[in-house]
Amino acid sequence: MDGARVGGTASPRGAIRPKERGRLPRCRGWLLAVIARPEARRFRLGVMTAAAEGSPSIVVERLNAAMNAHDLEAFLACFQDDYESEQPAHPDRAFQGREQVRQNWSAVFDGVPDFRSELLRAVADGDTVWSEWHWQGMQSGGTPLDMVGVFVCGVREGRIAWARLYMEPVEEAGAGIESAVRRMTGDE
Repeated sequence: MDGARVGGTASPRGAIRPKERGRLPRCRGWLLAVIARPEARRFRLGVMTAAAEGSPSIVVERLNAAMNAHDLEAFLACFQDDYESEQPAHPDRAFQGREQVRQNWSAVFDGVPDFRSELLRAVADGDTVWSEWHWQGMQSGGTPLDMVGVFVCGVREGRIAWARLYMEPVEEAGAGIESAVRRMTGDE
């Protein structure tokens, strides 16, 4: 499913409403999802069985759909109770447990009311999924949120058991690559 994206919900006529809040449509163990084909930039409805819904690459698609729907319960359903989070570039941000996920993302959905997520690409290797993301929105104080990065996670029994996040704010006006190399080499 490299490059596949899921987001939004479908109206009765099939139109996509990616910013709509509310629960994701579900029916007896089936997940109704809107799947975008990036190469065609067209949307189609896809119905997945419960087995497919728990596959590693589908889990990050469910996660993306829940983020865009601002559906905290659907979002939390993507995580194991004993979930372990690590941010190698920020070791002090590590935590364990789905309850902390609830606290974190309740704050995000409240503080960035128009939060939107784009799953740029994802690939699974066994039970590990490597995915690239772009998060945007306007913080309640009026400051734009614009973050990009990679989310590497392990999936167990259809839920995320652990993750390593490499999400960083987009730096529009930096000093360029030469400055970054000088910082890396200690010449700045």
